[in-house]
Amino acid sequence: MTVKDIMTPNPECCTAGMSLREVAQLMVKRDCGEIPVCDASRKPIGVVTDRDIVCRVVATGGNPSTLTALDCMSTPVVTTTPDTSVDDCARLMEAHQIRRLPVVDAQGACCGIVSQADLATKGPLDATLEVVGRASAPISAASTVHRR
Repeated sequence: MTVKDIMTPNPECCTAGMSLREVAQLMVKRDCGEIPVCDASRKPIGVVTDRDIVCRVVATGGNPSTLTALDCMSTPVVTTTPDTSVDDCARLMEAHQIRRLPVVDAQGACCGIVSQADLATKGPLDATLEVVGRASAPISAASTVHRR
């Protein structure tokens, strides 16, 4: 089984200049917790999660209406490809303690996203259990901006 078998295709993406309010509205529209931040070629340059917005902006008194995706996105972006095995994808998510993983095509453009929910509903049970356990472990830098 490969990533293309379980990924959510054509995820909503945003630009670095999009307001965080608009990013949050995309999350609501697509019922998701992460929006890849892409350049003009749809290549991921970061990701914004619901947790990024809450911990890095709202909790610190920032205004999501005046800040942009660039102001709180996480970098570097960890990605996978459609042909990666689900087991290798799960190991990548475990190693980086992430719950969602953008999928890029041969040109590096974002073509999908794999989440813990995709693993749980479409993938092997053992891979799901390991990713959930590892990604849920506390890390000290969970709310730190990881940019340039």
